[in-house]
Amino acid sequence: MEYINDIAPFVPDVILPEEQAAEKHFITANTIAGNLYDMKAHHLIPVFSKDNEPTISHTDFIESVQAITADIYQGEHILKPLVRLSHAIKGRVPEAKNKAASELFEWEKTIYYERMAFAIEIPSVQAEIDGNILTLTVGGVKSYSLDNLYSKNNCDQHFKIFVGFKNKVCCNMCVWTDGFMGDVKVKSLGQLRAMINTLLQSYNSQHHLFHLEQLANYSITEKQFAQLIGRCRMYPHLPQDFRRDVSPLLFGDQQMSSVVKDFYKDDSFCRDASGNINLWRLYNLFTGANKNSYIDSFLDRSVNAYQLVEQIKWGLEGKNSNWYLN
Repeated sequence: MEYINDIAPFVPDVILPEEQAAEKHFITANTIAGNLYDMKAHHLIPVFSKDNEPTISHTDFIESVQAITADIYQGEHILKPLVRLSHAIKGRVPEAKNKAASELFEWEKTIYYERMAFAIEIPSVQAEIDGNILTLTVGGVKSYSLDNLYSKNNCDQHFKIFVGFKNKVCCNMCVWTDGFMGDVKVKSLGQLRAMINTLLQSYNSQHHLFHLEQLANYSITEKQFAQLIGRCRMYPHLPQDFRRDVSPLLFGDQQMSSVVKDFYKDDSFCRDASGNINLWRLYNLFTGANKNSYIDSFLDRSVNAYQLVEQIKWGLEGKNSNWYLN
């Protein structure tokens, strides 16, 4: 396996054998795999229509995170980024404007992707929780749908950045608020790099791991799980005044159905023989269901999964009254 220690401003990407063979991805819904070399060589870069100035491209974003990660985690083994793309924007060169789509040559086609998510794994920084190996992972999300491309280039461009842990058993992402910037607004690549650096410098991996480890010490019964699922499905329909006093939930019916199915069938995180499930496994049921989220909601739901389970833990400790269980 190839590792990267010192990363230049741009390193042509090669899909690793492990990446080609992997059946599990950190996100799956409506996405395809991408790699830096193809994106750099073949993908168009959207511009601001008023002045034709380029936006910060997907590859600029990924390369900036690569370089800053390599600087902060010097001496660690850093893998090439895993990239997932969705919402293709297709076009063609002017010379092919009158051709049928089936007649187009490859060089006559143009493309870029509106939405992109990537993860850079650092396997030399790892821990074990309840028999699961976790590896430190850095990444981000970019969706051009959040940017006003019909304006000039002095408008804000939006990004999401995270640092957390990847569960090697299932590729679930463990992200919490201290390792997440959900609405980064910048006008230049320099500003974006400064935000990336701030997040990575301030992140305390040991503090994060301590809180994740605590989840394995608490359990709920099958009856409590059933009430939790029922209340989660009730949440979107609560009166607005009542909802303000309840912990927010970003998961919909599709994700909740996945959580219930895996409660009974998932080999790694299902209930135990007595029907109980510890909160670490419950958390992974939610992060596993989150892999079916679209790119633009993926990280927000990742953080929401931790917040929900952490508040359940507080309820079990008697620190608060948890509506989802009471």
